[in-house]
Order: sequence, then C-alpha cells, then structure tokens
Amino acid sequence: MKIDLCAMKKQKQKGMFDEEFRLEKLSKQSDPLEKLQMHIDFEFFRKPLEKCFNEDVDRSLGGRPAYDYVLMLKVLILQRYYNLSDDKTEYAILDRLSFMRFLGLTLSDGVPDAKTIWNFKNILTQKDMIRKLFEMLDKQLDKDGIILHEGKMVDASIVEVPRQRNTREENKKIKEGVLPKAWKNDPDKLRQKDVDAAWLKKNGEDYFGYKNHVKADTETKLITNYSVTSASVHDSQELEELIEKKEDKNQPLYADSAYRSEAIESMLERKKIESQVHEKGYRNQPLTKRQQQRNRKKSKTRARVEHIFGFMTNSMNNMFIHSRGLAKASTAIGLMNITYNLFRLVQLKIELSP
Repeated sequence: MKIDLCAMKKQKQKGMFDEEFRLEKLSKQSDPLEKLQMHIDFEFFRKPLEKCFNEDVDRSLGGRPAYDYVLMLKVLILQRYYNLSDDKTEYAILDRLSFMRFLGLTLSDGVPDAKTIWNFKNILTQKDMIRKLFEMLDKQLDKDGIILHEGKMVDASIVEVPRQRNTREENKKIKEGVLPKAWKNDPDKLRQKDVDAAWLKKNGEDYFGYKNHVKADTETKLITNYSVTSASVHDSQELEELIEKKEDKNQPLYADSAYRSEAIESMLERKKIESQVHEKGYRNQPLTKRQQQRNRKKSKTRARVEHIFGFMTNSMNNMFIHSRGLAKASTAIGLMNITYNLFRLVQLKIELSP
C-alpha cells in the first residue's frame, strides 16, 4: 500500500480562512461568549480599573508592560463562568478559539500566564475593586431603568472551597480565633490553611467554605447587593446588611422562613419594607391552612431567587472556588455575582429585542 505524502501534506496545510470557518461554526452553535461580547460594552470598566492600577506606580522602574486591564477583567469573567483555576485558565485561552475571540486575541498574540492572572486578582483584592465594580454596574443598571424596583428577594448559598485536613484540636483553636502553634512556626503550612472558611451541615451533608448572601430584583432577577461570610453564618444574620433603606423602601421583600423572626419583622417595619417573608410553624403550633396558602402565594415570587443559584451551579460549573481566606473568597464570589449579572443582562436584552 502506497502512502501519498504529498496529498497528506496538502490536507494538513492551513488555509487562509480556517480560523474564520471554525469561529463561524461556533457562532452557529450559539457561543455564549460571542453573545456576551456583542451585548456588553466592557469599556465601561476601563476608567476605574486604570485608576486602581495606576495609583502608586513607580514608572521609573520600567519592566514589562502590563496586559490591558479590560482584557484581564474579561479573563477573570471567563475564569468564573467556566470555573477554572489560574493554570487551567491560561491553558484554555491558549487552547480555545472561542476564548481568544472573546478576548480579542489572535494566535500570534501573547496570553496572560497563571502568575499574571493571580497578580491581577491579588491587586483587585487588596483594593476591594470587585465590590466597587459591582456597585458601579448596579448604579448604571438602575440609572438605565433596567432594575425595576417592584420587589426584592433574598437568599444565601454555600460556596465550597478545598477541604482542610485539620486535627480536632486545630479546628477547636480556629473556632476560638487562635492560630495553632505549629502553624505559627511554619509559614509555608499556614499559607495552605483557610482559617476564615467554616464547616456547615445541611440536609445531612457536610460543606466547607463560605456563603454568598444575595439580594435580587424580583422582576429581572439581577443581583443588586451581596455579602460574603463563612458558611457557618446563618442566612438571616446578613439581611440588614443587604437592605438599603433608600432603594428598598415601600417594596415587598421575599424570603424563605429562615429569615422569619420577630426582630426581622420589626426591622422591616422600621425600614418601611413590606414583609413577604414565609411564615413558619413551631412545635405544637403548626402552620394553619391560611398561613400555608399565604406561603404558597409568596413562593411563586420567592422561588425566582433560586434561578440565580441554579445558573451558577449549572451554567457556571458549580459554586466552588480555589481561594483561601475571606478577602480572596470575597473577590471570587463578587466576580461570580458580576458574571451572573452580565449573562443575565444579555438574556434580558435578547428577550426584549424585537
């Protein structure tokens, strides 16, 4: 059997428009990144990012020029949407044409490596920039009339981190707010430990990590505020932190029965917020049929908040982060909320388009 090497060589030669044809096929399969790029103007984030990174910079030191700040933010959006580590993010950008198209890169362009991605996030964390970017986006959506303010809903979900293999004595010390002596004398070991995350048992399952507490607009399902705590903090403890008196006044607030207490009902009344929090039964005092009926009616709206966490779990490949410590977890979870809002905004624009 003869092998025609010339014919094989011709087949392997790259055509002038091979990339374009491949990207066209991706477009026909509804590439979500292309839709995001089409509907979101990421230049919106440029000024605050430039201000953040240009402060206290000694330009006399020279060195390699930084990657474009907006491009780096888009890298982090990719990372959160596909739930990738820094190393896997670098590899995926090198490997996927859809990633390169979203970032505006060609095969001949340099790609940010894992260390560059880590450094960029680290600076954002030090300056609490993700919270500022989230609030800036929220204000713009409010100004544009996209957030309808016809009601709010709150809920919390666990965001897991890599589990710690600590002894009982070490866990006891951490709960007391004291670092185990062996960790103090071993900086390398300490860097691998997360003393801010906590264990939580829910529905018979053990979880280790943090909680993403969100408040969202009932009509658009856009997140309008959030807070991050260890997983052990009860959902209701962050409610007052999430409520903004000016914006939420005279609106109904929907929440499940975990948020029901006399103190919370009194706080909502004081803030002139209409309580649509689920009522709950007690031992020897079950819910009446009327209370059950009221809860079912509230559920039709309250359940919409679960769509947010459903998107994060399914479309964003689970609520799991690789960060250690509350500050870095807050950055990762804040990015998760921004990423959700951007994709939700695209969906709203598509739904409203003629």
